[in-house]
Amino acid sequence: MNRRSDTTDPLGPMTVGGQAVIEGVMMRAPGMIATAIRRTDGTITVRREAFISITKRLPFLTFPLLRGALGIIEMLIVGIRTLNFSAEIAMEDAREGVHEEAADGKTNPRAGIMLGVTVAIAFAVGIALFFVTPLVLTSVFFAVDQNPIQFNLLAGGIRLALFLIYLLGIARMRDVQRLFAYHGAEHKAVFAYENGGELTLASALRQSRFHPRCGTSFLLVVMISAIIIFALLDGLLLRWLGELTLWIRLLTHLPLIPLVGGLSYELIRVSARHARSWWGRLLVAPGLWLQTVTTREPDEGQVEVALAALKGALDNAEGRVSPSSTPSLAGAA
Repeated sequence: MNRRSDTTDPLGPMTVGGQAVIEGVMMRAPGMIATAIRRTDGTITVRREAFISITKRLPFLTFPLLRGALGIIEMLIVGIRTLNFSAEIAMEDAREGVHEEAADGKTNPRAGIMLGVTVAIAFAVGIALFFVTPLVLTSVFFAVDQNPIQFNLLAGGIRLALFLIYLLGIARMRDVQRLFAYHGAEHKAVFAYENGGELTLASALRQSRFHPRCGTSFLLVVMISAIIIFALLDGLLLRWLGELTLWIRLLTHLPLIPLVGGLSYELIRVSARHARSWWGRLLVAPGLWLQTVTTREPDEGQVEVALAALKGALDNAEGRVSPSSTPSLAGAA
């Protein structure tokens, strides 16, 4: 499968997507996830695993807002699992070992428990840094607790500043720079697919490394959506309770984070679909700008890895790979 007869609008509904991992790329297509890793000997290892979203298995969960919140959780789990896989490959290469799949294709139960712990820790750290900390700092250093708009604008500004400082900080690390280059390679491969061209190195290299549906753009939209939703919530609470405290905000804001994520998901879909209009370009622009930090221009080898992952996901989705060559992993969502 090197060429497609049709095209897929990159601004339309998502059919493929991915994530950079350590020395590799994970790609997701309907029914399949493939992760390609560049080994130290120059070869590329590709692992495929069946994936059916919970929203496909339970159609009532496709309700707007809910599907976005569930999608975030699913992809966080998949993302951490593929990152763990790439880390295992890196450690094995460092020991000059050879990676071997389990004979039955099943995941060690202990590994599943560790994955759950890792996801929980990732959630806790993210919420503490980007949601709890802005609320605390705004309450302590600014006397605007009883003004919903001013409070949430300040908290949102602190949240965005922390996010940018975090990205700019890690972007200076050599290993992260390579990760961001694989991120750019992922975008190029996806664009090659969506534009209906050949899934070849030459075709992918011509594509842009900036994509309107990037996860980086999504995180930026989450930051902005949180300001609006929490300001409206605080306005209602102030009318009802007569006074707002830090503890009230923590108890009411944190449970609504999934709603913020769900709304952000819907906004990304709408803005990407209308990105050619003036207002659509305005909405997409901040996310594309942020990708100047989170992506780097990849080399040919990195784009080759991204294409291997994409072909691995698409070949299975189109029935081109035999079941024996695409082992399913236990615990796949």
